[in-house]
Amino acid sequence: MKAVVCTEYGKPVEVVERPDPVAGEGQVVIDVEAAGVNYVDGLMARGGYQIKPPLPFTPGYEVAGRLPDGTRVLAITGLGGFASKVVVHRAQAVPIPDRLDSARAAAFAQSYCTALFALRERAGLRPGERVLVLGAGGGVGLAAVQVARALGADVLAAASTRDKRERALRAGANEAVGYAGLKDAARAWGVDVAVDPVGGELSEQALRALRERGRLLVVGFASGEIPRLPANQVLLRSRSVVGLDWGAWSMSHAMENRAMLEELLAMPGIDPLAPETRPLAEAGQAMDDLINRRVTGKIVLVPAS
Repeated sequence: MKAVVCTEYGKPVEVVERPDPVAGEGQVVIDVEAAGVNYVDGLMARGGYQIKPPLPFTPGYEVAGRLPDGTRVLAITGLGGFASKVVVHRAQAVPIPDRLDSARAAAFAQSYCTALFALRERAGLRPGERVLVLGAGGGVGLAAVQVARALGADVLAAASTRDKRERALRAGANEAVGYAGLKDAARAWGVDVAVDPVGGELSEQALRALRERGRLLVVGFASGEIPRLPANQVLLRSRSVVGLDWGAWSMSHAMENRAMLEELLAMPGIDPLAPETRPLAEAGQAMDDLINRRVTGKIVLVPAS
């Protein structure tokens, strides 16, 4: 089998040959057809994530492929996904509906589970509310657009480029805006919940745009800057700032997370856009492009290419 290996934090990864893995009791081997590339993969490879895997390690948070009997499955691996074969516990392998090809399935779990956990479990989103999504051209942003719409909300998508805004509109956003004058545009539109995977100075703009009892969801810091939010803006209009760590929750609530994933796969209106595909050898460049926000939507690695 082929696997991407990180031997030193912050240094280029490499593709190596390894013996094929063997499934133990309660485990299955997945022949990987696509592996999703996520922001967390790049952070881990740089040594910038709060969890630092022992070196050497293979990044890769999620995969899609086939079991030996031909069943198509996706799985959250956490680590090890950037490879042509992976071993997971049987309960981690979730059947893929026929409507999803392997590329879209490999880019599904992390983004869509984060979005549903954020909007429903943490923000308590209600039908008819209005949602602002920052970073709406990225993986989590696009998922948040679709999940919010599926839950009965209207969505204002905010993204840095026209291409990203157009992609958010194709995903189902009602309207899309750039970041110039974001606070005023969002305030005029009316925002009950703001989804923020970007951080930096945009977080405060989103907070200031919230109307009475609005909720700012702190999802991540793709800008590289952790914001310092003014507490008086939380006090005003009885606003809330709500944090979430879906990754940690999913590890300690495995069966609840599987149920959430199965619900999302069957949810009407959830139709992920096709990701960009690259060969396994381009894993390092793919992670770098994602960290530096050069990506619209998602990237998956295809071991067979």
